[in-house]
Amino acid sequence: MYTRLNHAQPYVIGLFRIVVGLLFACHGAASLFGLFDKETVEAGTWPGWFAAVIQLVGGVLVLLGLGTRIAALISSGSMAYAYFNVHQPEGLFPMQNNGEPAAMFCWAFLLIVFTGPGALSLDRLFPSRGSHGDSEEARQEQRTAVAA
Repeated sequence: MYTRLNHAQPYVIGLFRIVVGLLFACHGAASLFGLFDKETVEAGTWPGWFAAVIQLVGGVLVLLGLGTRIAALISSGSMAYAYFNVHQPEGLFPMQNNGEPAAMFCWAFLLIVFTGPGALSLDRLFPSRGSHGDSEEARQEQRTAVAA
């Protein structure tokens, strides 16, 4: 059983990354373009407009798996900022301050920073990018995941 789970792990991580990136990009698109019946933020306003740009661009990059770890790190940081500067002053716990989405996105992106993009990512098309510190075993594992 564990062998099958381990074999599926890169694909599940890839699907997790795709879903999280899509949801994050939708938040940014809604704020920037008024999609999903959400009011738009005024261009250039701090921090709302900048957060929306990070959400849209970071979400799309994570969704595609392009520059995944850097995009996920910036996205995680923006959600940590949102939680501690916007939500946390309203109450200690996310249930009290409506900060659950910010907290969940923050931790989900931090997980992606450490797990990498998984399978099904554009990062895998560029094996020389970011693989300078990888062992030969890790590079072989990446090639196997791409071939499968």
